[in-house]
Amino acid sequence: MNTRLLSGEKRGEDAADTTLRPQLLQEFVGQAQARANLEVFIKAARARGEALDHVLFVGPPGLGKTTLAQIMAREMGVGFRSTSGPVIAKAGDLAAILTNLEERDVLFIDEIHRLSPAVEEILYPAMEDYELDLVIGEGPAARSVKISLPKFTLVGATTRSGLLTTPLRDRFGIPVRLQFYTVEELEKIVVRGARVLGIAIAPDGATEIARRARGTPRIAGRLLRRVRDFALVAEAERIDRKVADRALLALEVDAAGLDAMDRRYLTVIAEFYAGGPVGVDTLAAALSEPRDAIEEIVEPFLVQQGFIQRTPRGRLLTASAFRHLGLPEPVNARPLPLFDAGGAADE
Repeated sequence: MNTRLLSGEKRGEDAADTTLRPQLLQEFVGQAQARANLEVFIKAARARGEALDHVLFVGPPGLGKTTLAQIMAREMGVGFRSTSGPVIAKAGDLAAILTNLEERDVLFIDEIHRLSPAVEEILYPAMEDYELDLVIGEGPAARSVKISLPKFTLVGATTRSGLLTTPLRDRFGIPVRLQFYTVEELEKIVVRGARVLGIAIAPDGATEIARRARGTPRIAGRLLRRVRDFALVAEAERIDRKVADRALLALEVDAAGLDAMDRRYLTVIAEFYAGGPVGVDTLAAALSEPRDAIEEIVEPFLVQQGFIQRTPRGRLLTASAFRHLGLPEPVNARPLPLFDAGGAADE
């Protein structure tokens, strides 16, 4: 599923273009409230000569969680270490990372909700008391050892805050929820990316790419690189609206920012289930996709754009979805209440 062009999940090509990332808070576009608050916290921590409090970034993939963590370290003038929850397989892995940190360093853990319980237990005293509680040996010979750690800042990132345990969530002093970007903000990001990549782009070309980027900078950068390829082969002098539109349609990204997978999802509900409601397990089987991929990758944007409703009975298409597909709305179609005590539970 993460092979989709419009997936916010990180791909190899995205990591290669680190030059597109802003280096300072003042260069960072979007997330105005979060950015302003972080600026205050960073300045206060620097004035006190202390490590910044632990930060938790929550939001869909591709909104800039890693970039903000790197900027925080740069603004604090400290080192930056990055890892992810699935990579830290055992407590010893985490201990090795923590003991190599310097004073006030920033440790970024992506997908922190995927830490194992054993590793998470080690993290609690490290975050609160800057100590490691390790058990050396086994059986009667086992002994507990405390290791002092430098005062560091843990920056956690998650796309699924509901999977975080309460003890872990409560240890973050600065929770930050990131929002989808506006078209205007994405236009600025596309223009900046074009400048960095040495691409000539017209304002209407930047707008066309921004409109279809699903509120996500990572997708905007990916679309810009692909449109650049089409423009180069077509020998276009610059990327204008017409060039961008032709390229994006060739990539199966329509005017609403939906790709082939989105349209297939909507079409299945419309044609096979008369617009719904239909359970997500049934949809996953019909689409031959895992349930979590449907819920985490496909549906959020469709819900945000008002194409589907998630109800206790299942997924239901809206009138906007039928109009977008060019299909007539069923005569008996009606919106379901968000909470329907009499309905069957969703699959």
